[in-house]
Amino acid sequence: MKKSLLKIALVFTVLLVGSNAFAQDFQGKAYYMSKTTMDLDEFGGRDMSPERKKQIQERMKSFLEKVYILTFNKEESIYKEDEKLEAPGGGGRGFGGFGSSLTGGPKYKNVKTKELIQDQEFFGKQFLIKDELKNLEWKMGTETKQIGNYTCFKATATKTVDEFDFRSFRPRGRGNDEKKDEEKAKDSTKSGDETSKSDNPMDEIEVPKTIEVVAWYTPQIPINQGPGDYWGLPGLILEINADRTTILCTKIVLNPEEKEDIDKPTKGDEVTQAEYNEIITKKMEEMREMYGGRGGRGGRGGGRRN
Repeated sequence: MKKSLLKIALVFTVLLVGSNAFAQDFQGKAYYMSKTTMDLDEFGGRDMSPERKKQIQERMKSFLEKVYILTFNKEESIYKEDEKLEAPGGGGRGFGGFGSSLTGGPKYKNVKTKELIQDQEFFGKQFLIKDELKNLEWKMGTETKQIGNYTCFKATATKTVDEFDFRSFRPRGRGNDEKKDEEKAKDSTKSGDETSKSDNPMDEIEVPKTIEVVAWYTPQIPINQGPGDYWGLPGLILEINADRTTILCTKIVLNPEEKEDIDKPTKGDEVTQAEYNEIITKKMEEMREMYGGRGGRGGRGGGRRN
């Protein structure tokens, strides 16, 4: 009990010191490394040779490991990828042309007006996804850890997952019934029932409805901001652990000499997230019809287990 009270007192002390230090208008930059793990064995990689598996992992690295920059002030932020030249044959545009739709462009947040605006390209067309900034129901903890020069506190929440969030993609029907599912697939192959499975690779994938999120924030930077669409804590979020993805702050610059304008994205057809997901779904239906006329070859390698 005494330890908990001491930690709570520490939170308030840090908050007071931080608030005084940031009383004047300022701007900051936080650099984040985002890494998503993906087990190829879950997506039909068990039968691959080690060399082939290594090749695919290298191609996927640029898609699963990225560096982002969060530029922020007291009310606004813009979160965008620190783009570098991609090596020839890189996997950043993979997943059958869905790469750009899954990673997204600059994301603008305004914690005062509750605006969330995403710059998004999909199959060569520009969209502007506008939605209300939704807060997670954070459960504040007293556990602390050091990230760089900053004392961080733990908070947890349950988050609803977007149906096209590639970071939580899973093979459909795996888990406890994995063995049974594999046996059915083998029986189907033996009987020559190849056409009974969908030729759209996305049909082999599912996304959980919710995931548990662990955040580490520092009251030393009393800004209600964080990476991606995360926010809502009494301090800048320096680390996020969400399902298979870890987002870790590696560098912070406060009051840089050359300040940047935090402008809202403005180009593209304005849609909500729900409308944008509907557009993706329709495109998938078109691709399903296209793959359907190829005798099942279009879906090979997209999660089918032979």
